[in-house]
Amino acid sequence: MPRSLLVLSALSLALAAALVACAPSGGSKPGAASASAPAPLKAADVADEKAKISYVVGRDFARSVEPIRAELDTELVLRAIRDAQAGRPSLFDDNETKRIRDGFSAHLRAKHDDEVKAVAARNLAAGEAFLAKNAKAQGVKTTASGLQYLVLREGKGAHPSAGDTVRVNYVGSLLDGSKFESTYDTDHPAEFVLAQVMPGWTEGVQLMAPGAKYRFWMPAKLAYGDRGLAGQIEPNSVLSFEVELLEIAGQGAPTHDE
Repeated sequence: MPRSLLVLSALSLALAAALVACAPSGGSKPGAASASAPAPLKAADVADEKAKISYVVGRDFARSVEPIRAELDTELVLRAIRDAQAGRPSLFDDNETKRIRDGFSAHLRAKHDDEVKAVAARNLAAGEAFLAKNAKAQGVKTTASGLQYLVLREGKGAHPSAGDTVRVNYVGSLLDGSKFESTYDTDHPAEFVLAQVMPGWTEGVQLMAPGAKYRFWMPAKLAYGDRGLAGQIEPNSVLSFEVELLEIAGQGAPTHDE
């Protein structure tokens, strides 16, 4: 679920919490805040505990609605808070409120889907262009599936099969060079059954013998595909892995959890 929808589902709770903090100061009139922007708060304005928690709740509320801020009229939000705080009835009955909320949720979902599709299309085009150029680089080989690899160091011995458990060290990065995962940042190598990981890994590591070190470039279809990995890998991303096959640990399940 996109973060904007999570924000919306929690919005009622956030607004209720914000009521504590957003009461108009004594003597102020409804709508007066729209005439001119208030001066920024200073430390002296939040000296006692009530003021401090009011400030914190206000900041938390602002942060919680940040993903949908462009969809909101901030002044109307504040006026609605003040109306509710004053006990004034809602302008909409429960059915209309639900219709509005559900419609907004659908709008956010559609907007999120469109954004994901645009990112996926951009990454697909960029990935295809990169792979076409990379295929011509010295030493780079391309398999029938589209997997590309470069032998950095050959190993010795038998090659693993898809059903084997392997122990590896690796660094995973995006095409811009940014690292997203590395066993070198942990206290032990990774261990897994080849058939249970992404297709690019299953195919690529079977090309290696223990002691080998390869660099792989995996098209999106052999990695996380058009879904990506939320918060980490964008859809249709080409991934690069530098992999060192330490040993074939056995057949079947790994000996310990990773």
